[in-house]
Amino acid sequence: MALDDEKSVSRAQLMERAQGGDREAFHSLFKEVGPLITRFLRRRRSDNTEIEDICQDAMIAVYKSRHTYQPERPFEPWLFAIVRKVSAEHFRRERQRLGFLIQVDELPEICLKAGSSQDLELREAMEQLSPGQMEALSLTKVIGLSIEEAARRTGTSVGAMKVRVHRAYESLKRALLS
Repeated sequence: MALDDEKSVSRAQLMERAQGGDREAFHSLFKEVGPLITRFLRRRRSDNTEIEDICQDAMIAVYKSRHTYQPERPFEPWLFAIVRKVSAEHFRRERQRLGFLIQVDELPEICLKAGSSQDLELREAMEQLSPGQMEALSLTKVIGLSIEEAARRTGTSVGAMKVRVHRAYESLKRALLS
């Protein structure tokens, strides 16, 4: 039996145990398939934050769909069918969200008061945020939506929205305190 076949059989056995309620088996399975999912997504996406979000959503979908796995069938096709579906849904939501954005030829100038180095530092720190992080901060802190409302508006999960807001905070904190 080839090494890949052995790994596939092992993953199938872990999933079967996870279906039976074995949390440790599910944890082991996730540790093993996480890098597979990430590699799969890297071939299709370039934004690391987006890849992490999709991977997290895919893991949740695998957990919720575990009852649909048939242990006598190969595990990987089932897994990657879920990952493809989650990725396509994420892409559809992103395309829909971007359809609401207004495109302009030039970005507006931001006026800073003379000697306002803190404003400049904040602006530079904000420019380092990913589009998803910027959107999460704008919706929750500028507009004042709850995490749940922001998640609904962007078509993402509450967990993914919490992660985006947290990562935005951490990124700003690192940039402003360094």
